[in-house]
Amino acid sequence: MLASTLVLIALLCAGVLIKVPYSEMSPGPTVNTLGDVDGDPVLQITGHKTYETSGHLNMTTVRVTGADYNMNLVEAVYGWLGHDSLVVPHDTLYPDGKTEQQSTQENAEEFSQSQESAKVAALTELGIPVSSRVVVSTVVKDSPAQGKLHAGDLIKAVDGTAVKQPEDVAKLVTRHEPGQDVTFTVIPAKTAAAAEKSGKEPEGAQKITLTTAKAPKEDRAIVGIQAGTDHTFPFDIDIKLADVGGPSAGLMFSLGIIDKLTPGQLTGGKFVAGTGTIDDKGEVGPIGGINMKLVGARNAGARYFLTPADNCKSAASDTPDGLTLVRVKTIDDARDSLDKIRSGDTAGLASCSTG
Repeated sequence: MLASTLVLIALLCAGVLIKVPYSEMSPGPTVNTLGDVDGDPVLQITGHKTYETSGHLNMTTVRVTGADYNMNLVEAVYGWLGHDSLVVPHDTLYPDGKTEQQSTQENAEEFSQSQESAKVAALTELGIPVSSRVVVSTVVKDSPAQGKLHAGDLIKAVDGTAVKQPEDVAKLVTRHEPGQDVTFTVIPAKTAAAAEKSGKEPEGAQKITLTTAKAPKEDRAIVGIQAGTDHTFPFDIDIKLADVGGPSAGLMFSLGIIDKLTPGQLTGGKFVAGTGTIDDKGEVGPIGGINMKLVGARNAGARYFLTPADNCKSAASDTPDGLTLVRVKTIDDARDSLDKIRSGDTAGLASCSTG
């Protein structure tokens, strides 16, 4: 018995000392998009009539260990055996040696973009016009565009062809061979911002000629920018939520905005949680960590969970007791499902299956 005890102690010590290339995901907090955080409304709308809401439309989150955290073998085994956590390869969360700071910055940018798309999707769903413009989103360091184009510049045309969508920019640039010139017609960011603030149409377009470069690992022309979309909203919608990153709250933000802008109550007082990215057109996309979000939602008291269609199979394989999965592909699907939940006609809800 003494020998067995010593062997067990030795094994435990070895397990603590042996580091493994894994990270852990666990349920994070859920936040009601219809509620308050630290005394401030999560969704604050000014300049347009709003209506009383009730119930819950909770966004869900996942906690992850940091990029520099060295998990030991005992922790990995404990995580594998546990139900409320998930152990995954470190590179799943931090690919290509990405640091925690880089990951945090990327998540913050995705969260900001998800808020914009949530606003656009909600207002479009309600038939409220939103004006959009193609802008320079980012400029790559040491690229042909550095110092000539800047983030926020409004792109009117490329080689005289009007630009209507961000993807138009890449299509027009790649018509050239690397080393050829391409001409951008842009309105500088400060000029565009000043015009937007005063409610006027931006003027003062400038022509900027750039010499294209060859894309890394590809034989195509680039100038070193990422084009994006800048939206002008007819009234203010502020989303106040700190210490959250990533794009997965888009769907729930959209539904919260719709609930506040329309009479009646989307949930009928029920506790609904969910997740999913959303684009400007209201299409719902998949997210990571779905099973951890289900656990977090059920622990918070949710009875229904709006689940992106592409996450349904994984979610259905391990659904917490008492939680009903509702399959959604668009914001229209989500609204229809909430109508059924509110009325109690849940037999008609689109469900998730493992098939």
